Amino acid sequence: MIKPFVPQLVYIEPGALEYPLGKQLKEKFEKMDIEIRETTSHNQVRNLPGDNHFQKYRVAKSTLVVGVRKTLKFDTSKPSAEYAIPFATGCMGHCHYCYLQTTMGSKPYIRTYVNVDEILDAADNYMKERAPEFTRFEAACTSDIVGVDHLTHTLKRAIEHFGESEYGKLRFVTKFHHVDHLLDAKHNGKTRFRFSVNADYVIKNFEPGTSPLEKRIEAAGKVARAGYPLGFIVAPIYLHEGWEEGYYHMFERLDAELPDYAKKDLTFEFIQHRFTKPAKRVIEKNYPMTKLELDENQRRYKWGKYGIGKYIYQKDEEQGIKDHLYQYMEKFFPNAKLEYFT
Repeated sequence: MIKPFVPQLVYIEPGALEYPLGKQLKEKFEKMDIEIRETTSHNQVRNLPGDNHFQKYRVAKSTLVVGVRKTLKFDTSKPSAEYAIPFATGCMGHCHYCYLQTTMGSKPYIRTYVNVDEILDAADNYMKERAPEFTRFEAACTSDIVGVDHLTHTLKRAIEHFGESEYGKLRFVTKFHHVDHLLDAKHNGKTRFRFSVNADYVIKNFEPGTSPLEKRIEAAGKVARAGYPLGFIVAPIYLHEGWEEGYYHMFERLDAELPDYAKKDLTFEFIQHRFTKPAKRVIEKNYPMTKLELDENQRRYKWGKYGIGKYIYQKDEEQGIKDHLYQYMEKFFPNAKLEYFT
């Protein structure tokens, strides 16, 4: 049973204590008897405990930096939304394949930002620019925001903020089942709550430190009954022995859990497993015992933007994935919308 995340070490930037949330978090962690250190900036977080890279990496993944988000210019977040809204970065999960491995590089600790009002004000300005069109904001581009929200309640505030907005919509995705505090949020149908789901084999072998599939599915049922629009990201779709049955079983369990009314407005996003050369190097360093298949010779190379290509499945394998998963989606959720396959 995976418990909600509790950091073993907390760093607080001095500026964070000028905000109510910064003060609340400091008091909360003092009461929990967690070691708190001061840092002038998250870039100065160094000398983490541990005798080697392996140990230091694991301490970093359970370290929380409480800071102020200085950049209020939002990145774009295609294809899932117009903008990424930055409430947190980093993740406490240990998914072997995760792209945050390379983007977070040598700083895999988790950061949460306390200047929430300023971030929401910036979002309001983006909405005004695009009105009367809706503007969608993705809150989980660089983190698993649900994984830390039982401590901060930032996400809950954002859900209610967008619930009151005229032209704003919020989206995020999680691998954690700790959703109870979000069930009574006044979302007004403006937040799409998505769960990352996968075949049991993938979760058991490559997603340590996250909730098991049955817990995610149970949480999805709670979220559906709380009236949230619901979505599922099936990612990374990974070919393994028995993958056809594994993914069929996953869809079957989703179907059994969800109330019928929730199935009328479901979205799916399908992402096949891919990796880059730099990601492979980092994965093999951080998870030297991983069973993850990272053989460039078995894959085809697909050029990406910024000239960085990735290794994806061969065309016939990709077609096999599409054929099976589209068929399962059609069988169990004929009214669902597939947002993209990549």
